[in-house]
Amino acid sequence: MSSEHAAGNEDVEPSESSGADQADQPLEGSAAGGGEERPVWDVVVVGAGPAGAAAAYAAAVAGRSVLLLEKAELPRYKTCGGGIIGPSRDALPPGFDLPLRERVHAVTFALNGKLSRTRRSRNMLFGLVNRDEFDNGLVESAVKAGAEIRTGTSVSRVEQHGPAVPDRRTVAVVLAGEEQPVLARAVVGADGSASRIGAHVGVRMDQVDLGLEAEIPVPESVAEDWAGRVLVDWGPLPGSYGWVFPKGDTLTVGVISARGEGAATKRYLDDFIGRLGLAGFEPRVSSGHLTRCRAEDSPLSRGRVLVCGDAAGLLEPWTREGISFALRSGRLAGEWAVRIAEAHDAVDARRQALNYAFAIKAGLGVEMAVGRRLLRIFSRRPGVFHAALTGFRPAWNVFARFARGATSLAEVVRVHPLARRALDTFDRREAAEARATDGASASAAVDSASGAGGGDTPGGREGRDGGDGGGGDEPTAGGRPA
Repeated sequence: MSSEHAAGNEDVEPSESSGADQADQPLEGSAAGGGEERPVWDVVVVGAGPAGAAAAYAAAVAGRSVLLLEKAELPRYKTCGGGIIGPSRDALPPGFDLPLRERVHAVTFALNGKLSRTRRSRNMLFGLVNRDEFDNGLVESAVKAGAEIRTGTSVSRVEQHGPAVPDRRTVAVVLAGEEQPVLARAVVGADGSASRIGAHVGVRMDQVDLGLEAEIPVPESVAEDWAGRVLVDWGPLPGSYGWVFPKGDTLTVGVISARGEGAATKRYLDDFIGRLGLAGFEPRVSSGHLTRCRAEDSPLSRGRVLVCGDAAGLLEPWTREGISFALRSGRLAGEWAVRIAEAHDAVDARRQALNYAFAIKAGLGVEMAVGRRLLRIFSRRPGVFHAALTGFRPAWNVFARFARGATSLAEVVRVHPLARRALDTFDRREAAEARATDGASASAAVDSASGAGGGDTPGGREGRDGGDGGGGDEPTAGGRPA
């Protein structure tokens, strides 16, 4: 917990009432530099994606004054497969009407276009949405709960000290092109993987991936072939995979791989679309985005500012699934932001921020740790995953239960001895390979140093190249190619 930052937690701040009689309207606070009174919101949320909308909803239903800021106009397109698995459904606001475009009952698995096999389920595995419709519905739920939304508003930075901040219980949210900042008792950063609020908190990422995607309209005859079925293709690059998600008359086709392999990732997408027989159809949208996973010791708060969702680097490392992590972390951030807003001094605010961090790490953090282990194995041996899912029914049953939300990756490892032993075995093998690689590298360095001219000799060059070992180009959760 020591990596979390606090602003001014040595100070004890004056008490101020924040009872129910103030919940319907922002509090009045003194503006810096004069007697003008400006509203102070209980909670300001930056970013109106799933994480931000979930945070705004959670704070609003608690009776707090909430302002939700979004730089784009809504609804807006978002690069995303749009898969809604069980944990996402479970985290939605009560009564939320999912705008499903497809209900998935079958998954075709392929190993770089080969050895394909389709697995089917009598029950729905997961649903597919268009993000513009889904996100807009979440925002509407937050507004109905009492939050106020401002679109077309870009946040430049947040300040917790200085002339823009009227007192130590207040955070100033500085808006681009506006002289006066927005004031809040607590701020939630949900402004995406390139988050400015995340930069303020000091979020650090240790895995960055590039996703490329095309929205391809197709004729009815093609759409019928994909109805109720998705394709998952384990790709040619370490840690990569591709997908086809049908949404009515449109197929969402995408691939993802480690950042730093841009040209190879683009070739993978082109080849993938070509062998699917879709190259003759013009994409309506072609886009790309970076996904980022947080380092395990990365902070989740600073003073009265929390981060959640992509802004916090909360993402499942193996599949890079982010919607369920956004919804769950957003809800927690909104709930704990209410407690921070009610805190009368920096010590109490710090305590509530640490409680939020503990809640994230005890739940989503454990799932991410398992995902990192799975990614390490998958990056080296995708064929093992393919063989298990296509040829070993218990593995498929676990996948189906995970997709429906009946279990989690962490729970599978905890309660299934076979899964736990398999992961432990692969971890030991990886550690042994790493030790062998380190030994070879050290030996090569000694040989290089003993030769005339050191690193300029042929032996020296071989020592440097060989020192990277067979796994040097393969990504691990500890450090993906950047």
